[in-house]
Amino acid sequence: MTTQEAQSRFDVDIMMLGHFAKDKIVVDGVTRTASGGAVHYGSIALRQLDFSVAVVTRLHPDDFELLEEMKEAGVIVFPVPASATSGVRNIYDSSDMERRICKLVGFAGPFSEDDLPDITARVYLITPIIAGEVDLPLLKSLASRGPVGLDVQGFVRVPEERRGEENALVFHQWSEMAEGLAHVTYLKVDRAEAELLTGETDLAVAAEKLSGYGPREIVITQSSGLVVYAEGQIYQAPFTPRSLKGRTGRGDTCFSTYVGKRLTTSPEEATRFAAAVTTLKQEEPGPWRGSMEDVRDVMAAHQAG
Repeated sequence: MTTQEAQSRFDVDIMMLGHFAKDKIVVDGVTRTASGGAVHYGSIALRQLDFSVAVVTRLHPDDFELLEEMKEAGVIVFPVPASATSGVRNIYDSSDMERRICKLVGFAGPFSEDDLPDITARVYLITPIIAGEVDLPLLKSLASRGPVGLDVQGFVRVPEERRGEENALVFHQWSEMAEGLAHVTYLKVDRAEAELLTGETDLAVAAEKLSGYGPREIVITQSSGLVVYAEGQIYQAPFTPRSLKGRTGRGDTCFSTYVGKRLTTSPEEATRFAAAVTTLKQEEPGPWRGSMEDVRDVMAAHQAG
């Protein structure tokens, strides 16, 4: 089914749910403010690929103007007023852009059933920044509408209060994981989350374990590339960026691109495509806005190499 054909049955291809973020990116002590969150990085990348996208998000009304970038890209945005806008301070050392310290600087509060618009989508992507945005009843409600993709970050990354400091974000087990994952079709984790949830360092073994809870496809990101478990098979593709200037938003771009491409192609092809887009995204800050020609060139290089 083509995207155009799907539009006769669905309002949009993908509806994303998660907090928009007003982030602080700190590299070697130099700070810049940047729009963030998976709904930001992911929705614009999907629009670049010509998928129709709706975003449901929460933020302070004073920051509604920050959503214009998504709207200009063609994203349908449903903003919900909140008492604050979420944000994360991402602290990097330029000598190792793979490692970062994350601290919470704002939280827009939990979503409720009333926040959801009455629209239909081919896939519902739940992409929270931190735990507390989406609870189990809301996950189940979305799963009753159709296939759900879920980034587990928003269920295991928890703010830890420290007196006199910004809240550090630390990882904890998801106590409702077994029940929650039973309602998920596409699950995204990174290497650290996969090990936390399964106790396994072998990503293929971890992916198979996670699939046992119910998800049909497991998408795992790590610094070297993408690992996908689907239909009983493991698919892999590398990340080969020439720089890591656009490191923030890597996983968000990869997951949304993978799920989008799965609407039109096989798991193997979606893995290769998402890895190529993510390679390019890491080279430039902000959402990916590249061309299909660029993606094809990277895929060809990966195939040859």
